[in-house]
Amino acid sequence: MTKLIKKACMYYNCKKHQYIESYFIPKAKTDKPANVDTLHNIVQKHSKDKTVFVHVGLSDIKSIFHCNPYELLLDVLEEHFESILAPGFTPSFRKTGIYHKSYSKPEYGAFAKLFLEDADYRTDDALHSILVKGDYRFDDCEHHDSFSRQGCWAKLDQDNVLIMDIGLPWYLTTQHHFIEHYYDVPYNLEKKYEGRIYYDDFKNAQIVQKSYSYDYSKTKRNFIKLESYLKSVGALEKHDINGLKIFLFRARDVRKALEPKIKKDKYYLVV
Repeated sequence: MTKLIKKACMYYNCKKHQYIESYFIPKAKTDKPANVDTLHNIVQKHSKDKTVFVHVGLSDIKSIFHCNPYELLLDVLEEHFESILAPGFTPSFRKTGIYHKSYSKPEYGAFAKLFLEDADYRTDDALHSILVKGDYRFDDCEHHDSFSRQGCWAKLDQDNVLIMDIGLPWYLTTQHHFIEHYYDVPYNLEKKYEGRIYYDDFKNAQIVQKSYSYDYSKTKRNFIKLESYLKSVGALEKHDINGLKIFLFRARDVRKALEPKIKKDKYYLVV
């Protein structure tokens, strides 16, 4: 299949997922609040992992449990894990060139904005920082080459960290960016962004952040296909609480499961 046809398939997949997400993803809803013990029971099965990375949609959690969704989820996670990680992404750095570890608000999701106040640690990555509550650290990682094999996301892969999606329309993970860099996919171009990092109110430094560049209006991962495949090979666990979707998987397990598919077709994630 030619590169031109692959690009056409990428564009079709992107528009298909945008359409499905806009019109066919039902919102989690219940008249009677669900029992939070159901969530505890799901999470407890994985508490031996000690560390969990979460992607969160608070509105669906609130619709199901009829309470403050941030406080509920944080209480559940703290009961079962020693360290909680979440994305603290600030894509505006591409334009502003400014990243403050304390004051730069995460720009994706209400959970991350609230979690910034509770986090004990934030990585130095000016675009894809990771927020940490607990003892998990990235001290020996390359923070300014986001998805390199020496970066923070590589450490999640090395440690095979547990990842949980909750309240999202389908399975997703930032590890896909690392996987795309790991296998050098043709649609993922490296780009450098210059700017300044502020560690606190006084200490700052000039930095160059390496990351990626591609057109989000034409590129989207085929989450429906990926969810089906990963479930079929045992790399993805899915639960449903009255429409509240929960996905559980591990960073390296997902990469290794996808490896033969990507080696056969470099566009596998996006067509």
